[in-house]
Amino acid sequence: MNIRQQCKEGILTKNPVLVQLLGMCSSLAITTSLFNGLGMGLSVTIILICSNVMISALRKVIPSNIRIAAYIVIIAGFVTMVDLLLQAFLPDLSENLGVFIPLIVVNCIILGRAEAFASKNGVLASAFDGLFMGIGYTLAITAMSIVRELLGSGTFGGGILNGGEGIRIIPEGYPAMLLIMPVGGFLMLGCLIAAFQFAMKKMKAKEEAK
Repeated sequence: MNIRQQCKEGILTKNPVLVQLLGMCSSLAITTSLFNGLGMGLSVTIILICSNVMISALRKVIPSNIRIAAYIVIIAGFVTMVDLLLQAFLPDLSENLGVFIPLIVVNCIILGRAEAFASKNGVLASAFDGLFMGIGYTLAITAMSIVRELLGSGTFGGGILNGGEGIRIIPEGYPAMLLIMPVGGFLMLGCLIAAFQFAMKKMKAKEEAK
């Protein structure tokens, strides 16, 4: 187990959103405020860690011919727990995220890591894999949320700061509301992927030069 390599893969070289392009529905739909982005990212991270650990622990018990069905049942159990906890303690976040919390059950990131990593590795390594993939996902959608909220609504920290209204940075009437609409999600994701790939190429070039 190489924790440093796992960290690099989860956040950079195999980032689920910016490199593997997984979990696009939630990435495009809910990234209109910092509150939503952080809430979704943390929810996915918790479910990733828990499901990876459980699937890794049971990998030698689950028959291979029903493994996908078993994985979905395990993931659905943790998604239900997180959904109920959000409804109980963070009802505003639960309402904002809506159907996208239950849809984590079929999120390609969760099922993909279960099949590609947790089913083949130990419990501790699988826990770290879930943690770093979750961090990579959270950082990507949080970055999208901050930019879309700032340029589309003119505020920062909506749902968290200033009584939930956020801190107004751009005066009303000036923000580009297109960015908080669905098409704005596609545009922002494309720009973020382009910037990320450019930065990665620069980083690789520096490493090769050394």
